[in-house]
Amino acid sequence: MISWFKNALLQIAQTAFIALRALRRNKMRSILTALGIIIGVASVVAMVAVGNGAQARITAQVSALGQNLLTVFSGSKNSGGVSGGLGSASTITLADADAMAREVPAVAATSPEDSSTQQAIANGHNWSTTVVGESENYLKIRSWKLAAGSMFDARDVRGAAKVAVIGSKTATELFGPLNPIGQNVRLNKIPFTIIGLLETKGAGMGGANQDDRIIIPYTTAMKRITGNKYLRSVNIQIASADRMETAQQQITSLLRQRHRIRDVNSDDFNIFNQKEIADTVNSISMVITLLLGSVAGISLIVGGIGIMNIMLVSVTERTREIGIRIAVGAEPSDIRLQFLIEALTLSLLGGLIGVLCGVGASWLVAVVAGFKAVVSTGSIFLAFGVSSIIGIFFGFYPAHKAAVLDPIVALRYE
Repeated sequence: MISWFKNALLQIAQTAFIALRALRRNKMRSILTALGIIIGVASVVAMVAVGNGAQARITAQVSALGQNLLTVFSGSKNSGGVSGGLGSASTITLADADAMAREVPAVAATSPEDSSTQQAIANGHNWSTTVVGESENYLKIRSWKLAAGSMFDARDVRGAAKVAVIGSKTATELFGPLNPIGQNVRLNKIPFTIIGLLETKGAGMGGANQDDRIIIPYTTAMKRITGNKYLRSVNIQIASADRMETAQQQITSLLRQRHRIRDVNSDDFNIFNQKEIADTVNSISMVITLLLGSVAGISLIVGGIGIMNIMLVSVTERTREIGIRIAVGAEPSDIRLQFLIEALTLSLLGGLIGVLCGVGASWLVAVVAGFKAVVSTGSIFLAFGVSSIIGIFFGFYPAHKAAVLDPIVALRYE
């Protein structure tokens, strides 16, 4: 048994040596044949990496909104046929926010929101920024940390204190390299003391810069800045992801009851469900990634057809050589194995070079596009495995054709 195994290995090694020598005799043709596989594998790896990177970026932007987040917006206001967008109507009140926190069991924390654009003046500079009125729970709901200082507390909210937490972009524009903590900033001609500096968070959904803002107690915003009696929205954190759908239904029923809405198509509010958005984005991203990979995979098939074409030409060119090998004792299985090894070598080398080119291309695309491409091990193994299968599949027919040649006819072939 061991002797038979050794003889088989030796025979395979000899056949492989003959196959590699044949490929080396036609270097340029072998390189051009492998080029189809190289392009195909590189395309698959790069496309999947770019798709995964885009999906990761969008998912990160959704996650940056907070964990298990529901946002209840006021309806839109129409004036002269022009819609003011979500939050422009006066429909959500502080009493509504309190009722949602009190009567919906799954609600872990809420933050009523009142926002406006104001000219901030400090340190001899002025900057137009977004001033957002929130509760003391806002940073917890949004999973946002402080780089320095502290968040205002419930007592500041109850007392409508003139304190503020500033975003990193706004802090840079107003104070430059200076530490903004303890400094004063004027909003609507009212001085506010900066007690906290937010960590940099970057662009959010829609591309808006989340760091260009100043956060103050919502009571202060409503009394001293906007004078609004209604809220633009309410940020709500749900206790767990599996309770979000139930909580959304309960909030919808509660607001319809409070606003005396009987027609389900006449809601004067809208609920933004972070989980639904994340699931939808992930589904779309997966479909796009699969589509990109499938389109790139077509080039692999084209490369396989190229291998078959060249191998058929090779069989024709080497008909006399095949006849001599058969005449001196080579079995049809040896001839078949030789041509299979040639085809497999071309596809494997092409697959290896293609993986390297694909990783490099995905890195280059990511640099140009401004986001990180995610090269998955799965896509590399898949592309490499498919290239191997293509080498065997498209190499089998030429190998079989060579193996069944009549040695007498082959020896007479010129």
